[in-house]
Amino acid sequence: MDFHIYGVSSFIFYTIFTFLAITSAALQEKQNPSIKNSVAGSSNSVQINSNSVLVALLDSHYTELSELVEKALLLQTLEEAVSKHNITIFAPRNEALERDLDPEFKRFLLEPGNLKSLQNLLLFHMIPNRIESTRWPTEVNEPKNHNSLCRDSNGETLQVVEKNGEKLVGMAKIIKPDDITRPDGIIHGIERVLIPKSVQQDFNTRRSLMSISAVIPEGAPEVDPRTHRLKKPAPPVPAGAPPVLPIIEAMAPGPSLAPAPAPGPGGPHHHFDGESQVKDFIQTLLHYGGYNEMADILVNLTSLASEMGRLVSEGYVLTVLAPNDEAMAKLTTDQLSEPGAPEQIMYYHLIPEYQTEESMYNAVRRFGKVRYDTLRLPHKVVAEEADGSVKFGQGEGSAYLFDPDIYTDGRISVQGIDGVLLPVEENKAAPPKPAVVAKVVGKPRRGKLMEVACSMLGAIGQNSQFTSCH
Repeated sequence: MDFHIYGVSSFIFYTIFTFLAITSAALQEKQNPSIKNSVAGSSNSVQINSNSVLVALLDSHYTELSELVEKALLLQTLEEAVSKHNITIFAPRNEALERDLDPEFKRFLLEPGNLKSLQNLLLFHMIPNRIESTRWPTEVNEPKNHNSLCRDSNGETLQVVEKNGEKLVGMAKIIKPDDITRPDGIIHGIERVLIPKSVQQDFNTRRSLMSISAVIPEGAPEVDPRTHRLKKPAPPVPAGAPPVLPIIEAMAPGPSLAPAPAPGPGGPHHHFDGESQVKDFIQTLLHYGGYNEMADILVNLTSLASEMGRLVSEGYVLTVLAPNDEAMAKLTTDQLSEPGAPEQIMYYHLIPEYQTEESMYNAVRRFGKVRYDTLRLPHKVVAEEADGSVKFGQGEGSAYLFDPDIYTDGRISVQGIDGVLLPVEENKAAPPKPAVVAKVVGKPRRGKLMEVACSMLGAIGQNSQFTSCH
């Protein structure tokens, strides 16, 4: 019983204390209104009505302006302005900010380091006074100059006037007067962007600094080792575009029996990974079977694999006419004895175009005979239709398209043929073929061209210590 009485007494005491505290605070606020203002001023957030002109701007069809306001981090500044003033906003149409504005000037405004210039530009379109179209000053009533919300305008004002029936603000014409009206502000649509002199000066200063500080280094002139003339620098091309120089001018100065270093991934222009693509097609030849001699000459006896990888990396395309092992075995020692002969033979089998079996067959069916350029200048390979296939060359030195589309990746195309192609004059001057003597090999056969090279070294060094090649 005593406990219940004590609890009720405590409740009554707490209620009376709370009432007295609230009454005291109300009396102090009435006697000293500055206390309320200081408390309200200490809060960073300003209450914005949903019917505010700022909310209407962000939801309006002036999307370019509203996006720039958000990018410029001006929402809090405008909230404070709307809470203190009845403002007028001159909103440029979207096309004026998107297309009509100078691209270089727009890039300048959107750079993070130029945030202050963007803020000044946007605030220059707003004045802390409400100007409705019905109260627009005319030339007779004298135009009025208004200060904008831009504090860094160095005293520059906006002149509002009506001339010849057209309402103007600065140099811009009002195209949608009273477009959006709200209790705390009004928005007029204008045809162009208003640029304050301070922002224009910042842009001109930055542009002049860039023009005098950006010095492009130029290297020493290069000499073409083939013509002994100065190389002309090729004009820049976009990534993935066809190369400017012909493929012959992009090739190495001359063939070499020592393999050259392979190009880096992507080549010097980083457009394509030619090294990987060449490795892929050589691996495909080995797995396909019957083209080991071709792979052997590309990788071991010449630097053609590296040369092809470099060309593909720089954007060139190639079609490889690959003779099979049976055709490569018919090459004689005389045909391979001259220095650089393997390279010259292979260059005649490389076409600087991307051709597939279908494209070549359609061409020969349509035009009869087609001449394809090769990397062995000035010789060309003649193709024609024969027995429902494509035949390359003429007479005994001809070869048929035997294994079509062994490898196609859009940059390199490999077509298998059943013969080794030689230029016409070399075919006529070639000596008669000796009788082929069959022999039995007891171990895995090495490349035919490697055997020929070893036999040549053995013949040269008969009287020296290198009398055999194992």
